[in-house]
Amino acid sequence: MLKANSFADVVKHLAIMAAIVGVLVIGFFYFYLPSTTNHGESVPVPKITGMLLPDAEAFLEEQNLLYYINDSSYNSDRKPFEILTQDPAPGAQVKEGRKIYISVNMKNPPMIKMPKLIDGSVKNAELILKSYDLKVGKITPVPDLQKNAVLKQFVNGKEVAPGETIAKGSVVDLHVGDGLGNTEFEVPEVVGMPVDEASVLLVGQGLQIGNILYVQGSGEPDGTVLKQRPFAEVGAKIRVGELVDLWVAGTEPVETIE
Repeated sequence: MLKANSFADVVKHLAIMAAIVGVLVIGFFYFYLPSTTNHGESVPVPKITGMLLPDAEAFLEEQNLLYYINDSSYNSDRKPFEILTQDPAPGAQVKEGRKIYISVNMKNPPMIKMPKLIDGSVKNAELILKSYDLKVGKITPVPDLQKNAVLKQFVNGKEVAPGETIAKGSVVDLHVGDGLGNTEFEVPEVVGMPVDEASVLLVGQGLQIGNILYVQGSGEPDGTVLKQRPFAEVGAKIRVGELVDLWVAGTEPVETIE
């Protein structure tokens, strides 16, 4: 009977040990581990884009969340150290202590090379400046035969050549040709001339024919220039590219389609 009692005692002890191990396992996985890892507990991610970094840092700390800056860029329309993006997005459910990955607007703009705008059109210059994150400033017309062509480019009042280093986000002012040039001369007299000869003379001097108005009953032969504007007065000046309006005797010719 001693052996039987000894065997029963061994089995009893093994059962007790198994029960203790089971209690420990259950307690560890179902009580201790969840309490230390916040198992099943989550918090919504707040919206921090648009906030300044110091404010966002204090706000996230109140929410038991962390942050990590994984990128930075520069936008002249945003404040220094303003948060531009965040991941996870606002409203996502995460565990307390989770890191929120953010990108921040730099305080100082990076330096870039000034693009070449000279000899191109204003419209093309605007597209180029936008692609470089530069801003179009004041557009000043200046006398030049190249109408709407960029002649000079300035940053902070200083002329800047293509390839020079400027700050990203800078405002670029432009001098643009007005298409007229700066050469002045006396207004040519075409009154009394046939309109076709007058047109050849005006165009040959770099002027443009404006409106041609026909007048009946003048007593002059048809096609004769009766009046012009600007007038050919003593001392009157005109610039290359400007318009000259003409008043012509007769009726407006009718174009025939063959």
